[in-house]
Amino acid sequence: MARNIQSLERAAAMLRLLAGGERRLGLSDIASALGLAKGTAHGILRTLQAEGFVEQDAASGRYQLGAELLRLGNSYLDVHELRARALVWTDDLARSSGEAVYLGVLHQQGVLIVHHVFRPDDSRQVLEVGAMQPLHSTALGKVISAYDPVAHSEVAETERKEFTARTVSGLTEFESVLDLTRARGYAEDVEETWEGVASVAAPIHDRHRMPVGAIGITGAVERVCKPDEQGVPRPELIAAVRDCARAVSRDLGASRF
Repeated sequence: MARNIQSLERAAAMLRLLAGGERRLGLSDIASALGLAKGTAHGILRTLQAEGFVEQDAASGRYQLGAELLRLGNSYLDVHELRARALVWTDDLARSSGEAVYLGVLHQQGVLIVHHVFRPDDSRQVLEVGAMQPLHSTALGKVISAYDPVAHSEVAETERKEFTARTVSGLTEFESVLDLTRARGYAEDVEETWEGVASVAAPIHDRHRMPVGAIGITGAVERVCKPDEQGVPRPELIAAVRDCARAVSRDLGASRF
C-alpha cells in the first residue's frame, strides 16, 4: 500500500487550521497546534506563501489563507455550476440527436470532459468524464480555442499533433478554422481526431459574456454527416447543438442569446 507524503499532509493540516480560525495565526500558534518544530512549520508556510496559498500580514507577521485558494475554489464552483445547469439540456440533446453529448472546459493544454451523456441506444459505451481531448482537432477544443484567449494562446504555442490525415496542424490553417468557428458560432471535427467519428460543438458563455466551456455531440460519420456529403454535418444537428449551448448560457445568466 502506498504511503502518504508527510510534507503534503502537514501542508493540508496547516491550510485547514488557517481556514478554521477567525483571525490570523502566528508561527508559534501554528507550530504548537500541529505539533511541529518552528523550523518545519516555517518551511511549509514559506512554500505555501510562494505558491499564493498563504499570505503573511506585513505588520504582525501572522498568516492567513491566500488568494490562490479562492481562485481555485471559484474554478471548482464554476465547473460544478456549469455541469448542474447543463444536466437537463444535455439529456434533451442526447435524446433529440440520438448521439453522445459532451460538456468540456479548458484545463491546462486540453479540454477536460466534465459531463458525458451516453448515446440513447443499447450499445456498450464507456463514461468519459475526466478524460482529456485535444484543443486543436476536436470540435469542443476548436470552440474553446476560438472564444477563450487563454486557450487560443495555449494551442498556438504548442505542437498540434496530426491524429489523422484530416487533422489541421499548421498554425495559419488553424487560425482560419478559428475565424470560421467564430463566424458560424460552432465548430466541427470530421475524422480529424478519430477515424470514422464526427463531432459538432458550440460555445457556452456566462453572464459576463465570458466563454466558460463548450457542448457538443459525437457519433459515427455516417450518422452525424449528410448522406450525400460525408464531410458536412447535418444542419439539424448543428442547430440542436447551438440551441442547447444557448439554453445553458441563458441559465448561466448570458442575456444576448
